[in-house]
Amino acid sequence: MCVERIEQHDIEAARAVRHPAAGSCEPAFGGVHKAGLLCSGYACGSAAKVRVAAQSDFNENDPRPVCGDKVDFAPARANIAINDREPVSNKMRRRQRLRATAVDQVRWLEARCLRRLFYHLRDAFMDLPEQPHYQSSGIRALHASPALYVVATPLGNLGDITLRALETLARVDVIAAEDTRHTRRLLDHHGIRTRVVAVHQHNENAAADGLVALIEQGQHVALVTDAGTPAVSDPGARVVARVQRAGFPVVPVPGPSAVTTALSVSGLVEGRFLFVGFLPSKRGARCSALESLSGIAAALIFYEAPHRVAECVEDLVTILGGSREIVVARELTKMHEQIARMPLSAVSAWFAADANRLRGEFVLVVSPALEEAGISTEADKLLRMLVAEMPTSRAVKIVCELMHLPKKLVYEYALALSQKPDIDLVPRTR
Repeated sequence: MCVERIEQHDIEAARAVRHPAAGSCEPAFGGVHKAGLLCSGYACGSAAKVRVAAQSDFNENDPRPVCGDKVDFAPARANIAINDREPVSNKMRRRQRLRATAVDQVRWLEARCLRRLFYHLRDAFMDLPEQPHYQSSGIRALHASPALYVVATPLGNLGDITLRALETLARVDVIAAEDTRHTRRLLDHHGIRTRVVAVHQHNENAAADGLVALIEQGQHVALVTDAGTPAVSDPGARVVARVQRAGFPVVPVPGPSAVTTALSVSGLVEGRFLFVGFLPSKRGARCSALESLSGIAAALIFYEAPHRVAECVEDLVTILGGSREIVVARELTKMHEQIARMPLSAVSAWFAADANRLRGEFVLVVSPALEEAGISTEADKLLRMLVAEMPTSRAVKIVCELMHLPKKLVYEYALALSQKPDIDLVPRTR
């Protein structure tokens, strides 16, 4: 009689095991010895009792190997399906242990990453030099009463700022800037801690009232732009007008300007010049504006953006003619500064030779109209010959294409020639 009952499903799974050779205690198949656990987990007592239990529950004609006090079962074709499931409580404890282990690992990784980040930031900030503080130059910078100060800032080189501009920016109560981030870099470079507020083209009207209110409270306000002098093709004119209408003084603090910087290195101007600024972005409006400027006896100065400069130059050649000279000033006072002088007809090829020449901010200086220097004798002779053989408009068109002259100039010359054909209209050169 069996001391401890052997599970029936274990017995059924073991029926496929063949009886081994005599004297052998090994199972016929080399499977996993899960059934060997019966010796300690499912069968106990003497060897005789185990033998009786095993042989009585099996078939008497189909004995199974018994060795000492152990009974071994091996799989026939697969592992014996012994119910090795753990109790629910054991599984829950294991899951909790695994979850706790995973959480501990995540926390350890987070702590490690935070430590590394802390050491990295600490080393980075320890290597930085101490932020300088502005040292006053002793220049009298502020007006006797609260005022608005229009301060010119560098175009690109931070060293171009004046001592008076630094003193003004350090002593005013508020700085109104086109781009606060850009201006903050300039102030940090010189150790200036003045409060900065934003005044740009999208909020200039509303911001102007706020700045007037600050001045009414007795505060001094400085107005700056990203580069150069405020209110010159940049925001600021409305602020200046609003402060003037309120009766407060507006104090200029002169300094860098792209207009005068480009003009000074152009070599094209001995007399008058006209600052045009940015031309219209639409081609039709741009050509109309150039038509109105083509006959002016003065050098023309334009600002242009990099994505429109090539189209602008093509229109300059079409309207003003290719014989005029132009100075292309790119990235003035900056690392990639470039200044080139050439005929207008050669600018397109100059841009096409290097794609980098289309990058940056541009100032274009165009030489004065040809009235000042006089129309050439060759153009005069050709125009006289053509006017005698064809309509004036067609003759003017041919002369402009061949001689690269402005259409307006040649047309006015042709009209004067038709009214007084015997008079020499070619201006005398000095």
